[in-house]
Amino acid sequence: MAESNTLLDKLDGLVSRFEEVSTLITDPAVIADQKRYVKLTKEYKDLGKIVEARKEYIGCLQNVADAKEMLAIEEDAETKEMLRQELAESEKRIPELEEEIKLLLVPADPEDDKNIVLEIRGGTGGDEAALFAGDLFRMYSKFFEMKGWKMAVSSYSEGAVGGYKEIVCSVTGEGVYGIMKYESGVHRVQRVPVTETQGRVHTSAATVAVLPEAEEFDVEINEGAIKWDTFRSSGAGGQNVNKVESGVRARYIWRNPFTNQDEEILVECTETRDQPKNKERALARLRTFIYDKEHQKYLDDIASRRKTMVSTGDRSAKIRTYNYPQGRITDHRIGYTIYNLPAFMDGNIQDCIDHLIVAENAERLKESEL
Repeated sequence: MAESNTLLDKLDGLVSRFEEVSTLITDPAVIADQKRYVKLTKEYKDLGKIVEARKEYIGCLQNVADAKEMLAIEEDAETKEMLRQELAESEKRIPELEEEIKLLLVPADPEDDKNIVLEIRGGTGGDEAALFAGDLFRMYSKFFEMKGWKMAVSSYSEGAVGGYKEIVCSVTGEGVYGIMKYESGVHRVQRVPVTETQGRVHTSAATVAVLPEAEEFDVEINEGAIKWDTFRSSGAGGQNVNKVESGVRARYIWRNPFTNQDEEILVECTETRDQPKNKERALARLRTFIYDKEHQKYLDDIASRRKTMVSTGDRSAKIRTYNYPQGRITDHRIGYTIYNLPAFMDGNIQDCIDHLIVAENAERLKESEL
């Protein structure tokens, strides 16, 4: 019972904070300060889960004590059996709740609730790499559909025989970054390319970058310093596309705080036929790119503290192999292997992500020594 009391001590302090935050988020002065209000509503949501778990935990501990007390004095056999069942259920639930509460007490990645910008680029392997980038894009599109998330493509460059040299899209929904962050890295494919006449298996690669989308108040940009160009979009869309300069390109000089050097950032958007909308979206992407560069230091700090890299660190690391002849998927970070490649490529990737989340949570618990 000692551990239970230690856990309850940790939880008791959070109850008063939960009550304080619930009062603060109704304060007009707090609501007016958008940055603070967003932060506090997030804290309120997180603390709410802990308070609920605490309530159930206390209830289970009480049930165990009551059932034991009743069993000592109860004489009716049927009632005794019912009490034994209740006792067994509560005793089984207590360690489960302790694990759940420990995870809730570990500070979550503050980015997890954010939307994302997803970039997929064909790597080594030329035409075949572009085809594979296209396959990955289709896989993720199907996955987003299953999750009920919305996706909007902001720019793409097609491969010579299909697929994409690169494709960039934004994805919005609930907790997108917290799920998709595990996909960042190099994805390797082993298969016989359509261009191969001898039937030999080739290895190609595509890189996936998952960037948490920056809110307006996450990054300060001097909008007056942005140099804007417009150009005619090419691709599907009828005659209008080639006649109207709806595509926009933003050039921005940014002082990198880690190197103290100026860097030019270039973003393009050809998403809509409406130039102002493209401008707005290009600005959102520019914000995200700068935020991502700053966020990378935070990721590197976490990676350096951990023995294995699950969701953080080096984006050039090979994270997963897709072997078509064997119908096999292997995630190298956690030694996860399954043989249902067609279903996986159809967007059924949640099981792999769940395994990565479990591994990540185990590391976070170890790190916090709860």
